[in-house]
Amino acid sequence: MSVWQLVAVGLVMLLGLIGVLVPGVPGQAIIWAAVLWWALTDMTPAAWGVLIGATALLLLNQALKPLLPPRRPRESGAPRRTLMLGGIGAITGFFVIPVVGAVAGYVGVIYGAERLRLGSRGAGWASVRSVMRATGYSVLVELFACLLVAGAWLGAVVWG
Repeated sequence: MSVWQLVAVGLVMLLGLIGVLVPGVPGQAIIWAAVLWWALTDMTPAAWGVLIGATALLLLNQALKPLLPPRRPRESGAPRRTLMLGGIGAITGFFVIPVVGAVAGYVGVIYGAERLRLGSRGAGWASVRSVMRATGYSVLVELFACLLVAGAWLGAVVWG
């Protein structure tokens, strides 16, 4: 696979990660399609292993989705900008501090944005709790699964 095709697959995955944050956009399907495209073009055992793992993980995530609270972003009281910043913080945190950085980035950025918006530490934490109850858990689980797939792809490309 050429470098330009790898860049294109990476950009499609980034689009899928952002799609997880936007309601109504099938971010998981976009990421899975990017892995499928890469595996069909690359045809190595590592590529097929990542595709099989991605398929299993994303199917498990879909099966567990009904057990999580539904997304209700309007009930959180936080603006959409805060939720998007939290998602970007999770994506950045995942690659800065592998795996656990996603949770820290998501919660930390939401707290920072809400503290700046509301002006006090207590109000910032109250808003974080409200956001996590309304949207956070379902978004975080879906985003985390997609980040694991993207990380596995990146690892296979770099070390494979």
